Order: sequence, then C-alpha cells, then structure tokens
Amino acid sequence: MNYLFICCLCFFSVNLIAQDYDIYVSDAGNYNNPPWQIVKYDMNGENPVAFIDTLIVWPQDILFLEENGIVLISNLTGNGYISKHDIETGEYLGNFAEGINGPTRMKIGPDNLLYVLQWYNGNNKVLRYQLDGTFVDEFTSIGVPSSIGLDWDAAGNLYVSTYYGKYVQKFDTDGNDLGAFINANLSGPTNIWFDDNGDLLVNDYLGASVKRFNSDGEYQGQFITGLFYPEGVAYLDNGNILIGNGGTHAVKMFDSNGNFIEDIVASGLGGLITPNAVIIREVPAVKVPENRLKTGLVIPSVGKAFYLNQRAGEDLSEISIFDITGNLVESAKQKSNLIWNANNHSNGVYFLLLQFRDGSQLTQKIVVK
Repeated sequence: MNYLFICCLCFFSVNLIAQDYDIYVSDAGNYNNPPWQIVKYDMNGENPVAFIDTLIVWPQDILFLEENGIVLISNLTGNGYISKHDIETGEYLGNFAEGINGPTRMKIGPDNLLYVLQWYNGNNKVLRYQLDGTFVDEFTSIGVPSSIGLDWDAAGNLYVSTYYGKYVQKFDTDGNDLGAFINANLSGPTNIWFDDNGDLLVNDYLGASVKRFNSDGEYQGQFITGLFYPEGVAYLDNGNILIGNGGTHAVKMFDSNGNFIEDIVASGLGGLITPNAVIIREVPAVKVPENRLKTGLVIPSVGKAFYLNQRAGEDLSEISIFDITGNLVESAKQKSNLIWNANNHSNGVYFLLLQFRDGSQLTQKIVVK
C-alpha cells in the first residue's frame, strides 16, 4: 500500500469519526395512551424537534434504512404494524409490515434480514422480513412472550429477553431453541446487547440498573446503577453509552466503564415523557446524486454481515477492511453480494476501502456489533 493512500484513508477516517450525529428517541408517552412521538435532538441533546408525532401508536423502536431512504417505527398495538416514514422529513409513507402481534424491537440480523419481536400473547415467535417488507418466516422454533430485547453473540446465536418472564432465551443460527440462557437475577429485562468481551448486558427496567452476565449466562453484578426504568440504548464511537431513563423522562450518558457522565437529554426536554428507544444517526455530510448511488454501497452500517447494495452495479473490483487504527484486517476480491462476514472479529469501528475497475475508490465506515 502506498504512502499517499494511507494518508488519504487516515484523513477520511478522521473526518468520519468527527462527523456530527443526531439523537432520535422514541417516546412511549403514557404507554397505551398518547401523546406519542419520535423526538430528534442534536448531538448535544439539545434543539428538540418532533420528527414524527402522527400515525404512530405506542412506538417501540426506530430503524433507519439509509439506502432505502426510509425510517421504520414499530407500533405496539394488538394488530400491530411497522410504519414507514421519509428518512429526512418523517413523512408517513405507508406501512412496512402489518398484522404483527405487538411489534417491539427490530434489528437487522447477520443474514441481512429484519428480525422483529412480538409482545402480545400468540405464538410470540421472532419474525423475519426482507428489507423491502416482504415476510420471510417465523424464525424461532418457540415463542418468547412479552419479548422486548434481542442480540446475537459472535457465533451468530440469537438471544431474546422477556419482560414479564424475567429471563433471556437462546436460539441457534437456525432458530432452534437452546433453552434459557438467563433465568435469575432479572426483574424486568428490556434491551440486551453483547459487549466486546462477549458478556451480555441487560437493561433491567424494574431492577433500576444494567446487569452483566458472562458468556455462560452467569451473573456478574451490576454494570450501571442509579437508573429509573431504563429502556433504550445506543453506543457512541468513543464508547459512551446512552440509556433512556423513563423515571426521570431523560436520556443518560455513561462512559464505557459504566460511570455516569450527564443527562445528555434533560428531563422533559422536547416534551419527553417515556424514552424507550435511543438511536444515533450520523448527519449525512453530502447527499449522493442518484446517478452515483454506488457510493452508498454497503448495508447495513451496523451489524456482523455486510452486503453490497443491489443498486451499486458490478464494477467493484476489490475490498479492503481496516480497523480504526488504520491496520489492514482483510483484503479480497468481490465474489458475491456478501462484502464481509465479521463474526470472527471484535466489535468496533472499521473502514471498507472499495476499489472500482475505473480506478475510483470509496471509503465507508461500518460498525461491527
């Protein structure tokens, strides 16, 4: 690799890391009673704007599909639906999926499909959809009642939390039930996520804390304390953690060691009542023209498996992956739409250098999580 390229990569990486972002918060309001809204704040947790406040019911989660130009909102109703909105204006564009038994969390899985949890009584299985809203299947062999948190370990196993059941269920890569991974020390688990060490962290809504469990499901103690109805979590590139704190109508910020920093969103700012999802979205620096969509190549931006957007064309010749320090992790020729499977790599920020047959290059940031 020549010196000029290294300098260009480092310069581009620094610009990406320093890029501004917005904080989006789902506000469940009075739970099954309005007001309900999705509030947008700047990176300092200020200047609130009601991004979406109509045609949503008891919102649960927010998912941006950048390449499709839309944002999805899961709505907790008996005949629940996932609504679709313009990514910039929040304008309602119809429903992405319907007939769901109370959709709560949504997350793109290692297979680039959308996984959706169901809250209300029924079979409570985890559903999968293509990113255009086409239903795929009921993925899990059994249901998890009042399910409200999901994540995958490094091996691709799926974990689902149940609020009223007070446990976390484990499934293999084919959705087969592997039993309860955690069945003690939880009072009302909501969001779950794996950290870089392979430990599972759990927002314990009624336990007023974030609790840590090791890779065998053994309780390791409280990671974050001093919370009041914690729900919703987001990570910043510097390792800081944002958590919705329903009891004080705020969003709290903690460092990577779980130490409290500040209320990044002050109590009640923007009319906030019950934050139950917190999402970070980078502010696009430049809007890419339609005829240059190949510069928006890789989806998702956060996950374990990264794919080439179908609209990108077939002129990509080589992919190189660098870690945040600029070290080359992998380099490969394009063989399929799967750009990189990062299951065997540590969570964190990486950069894809995409080289095209015409000699042009693009660097895109991704987050392995």
